[in-house]
Amino acid sequence: MIVADTSALLSLASIDLLDTVLAEFEVHTTERVVDELEETSTYDDRHGAAAEAVLATLNRIHTHQVKEPFQSSRVDSGEGSCAILTATEDAAFLITDDLRALPELQTIADAQVAISPIVLKALVERDVLERGDALEKLDTLAERRDWLGAPIYRRAQNLFQ
Repeated sequence: MIVADTSALLSLASIDLLDTVLAEFEVHTTERVVDELEETSTYDDRHGAAAEAVLATLNRIHTHQVKEPFQSSRVDSGEGSCAILTATEDAAFLITDDLRALPELQTIADAQVAISPIVLKALVERDVLERGDALEKLDTLAERRDWLGAPIYRRAQNLFQ
């Protein structure tokens, strides 16, 4: 079971992989993340379109209310609510694409914290996705999420080394 925050869900939707992920994994998130997705869906850009795609699949994503989400200067309330959720739902992974928040999330989450491309790697390991297709999806993700040349893209590429 995985818990996914807003950034991770947007990433997976932006490369048309959300249906596959939802078929392969039990995905949980929080009401705060849904609020962030609803806000993002109002944008007339690719992020807004990705948010709309996630919202259209909410019937397949377990959504929880978290009463007191963790928040700090690096962790926003959506990410913090997901970190708290990992404890109550006994999640294996918290998926986020916020590298700045990742180290702090790891200290408060009761799950391994990873970036969304780890899901691509897991799909390859499950023989759901070919390695070459996963690498193409990763390149598309980097392009659509403005990761080219960024540390998150290098970290994601290292997952496949």
